[in-house]
Amino acid sequence: MNREYLTTRVLPPLAFTLALFFLWELACHLIKIPPTILPAPSEIFAALWKFRTPIVENSWVTLWTTLAGFAIATVFGLLLGIAVGWHRAIYAGVYPVLVGFNSVPKVAVVPVLILWFGLGEVPAVITAFLISFFPIVVNVATGLATTEPELEDVLRALGASKMDIMRKVGVPRSMPYFFGSLKVAITLAFVGAVVSETVGANKGIGKLMLDAQAGFQVPIVFAGLLVLAFLGIVLYGLTVIIEQRFTGWAFRGQNR
Repeated sequence: MNREYLTTRVLPPLAFTLALFFLWELACHLIKIPPTILPAPSEIFAALWKFRTPIVENSWVTLWTTLAGFAIATVFGLLLGIAVGWHRAIYAGVYPVLVGFNSVPKVAVVPVLILWFGLGEVPAVITAFLISFFPIVVNVATGLATTEPELEDVLRALGASKMDIMRKVGVPRSMPYFFGSLKVAITLAFVGAVVSETVGANKGIGKLMLDAQAGFQVPIVFAGLLVLAFLGIVLYGLTVIIEQRFTGWAFRGQNR
């Protein structure tokens, strides 16, 4: 890690986060906000340490259900996005159905999933998949559909088939769109998993937060939120690293 990266990418968000926690702590003490409404960061971190064992156990459940749903959404979204972006007729026929399906609130679908699969982790995986695959499909299809017609004409004149254009131009060109959608989808996958856990589950951060809320243990609720935020940042960062590894050519102008 070079010095420039440390001063431009690491220190600014770290300093802002620490300043935010400091102001939060100060406001809680000066205004004397009750812990049952808004606990101070010191109380939240104390709860995070005191209940570290159940928090870690439930965090693993939420993490693996999120990653499972995200992985399925990535594969399914990439394949469907390529199919939708392959031809205008497919795009016109399938895209409105996808928009209508995505418009259905996933919290309304969770009770149906629980009815089908019962309480547990399967509904959380499916919900994480349902809420995160749509941006992947849209971005991949957009990347393929926006290939310049002039470029396609030139390649056809050189003897390239539609499959050759898709493999050698369309798919590589859509990769920045694809990885951009992954950064959105990974955060949405957490939302889907936690929503399912709050509606009906035996384990998970959502279930832990729901039980803590019922017992008026608000610091534990906020501790769960911090854990979710931390996991989301870590997975987002990993996605960015993979993106730079495979599509660094698309961002070379920003690295100067």
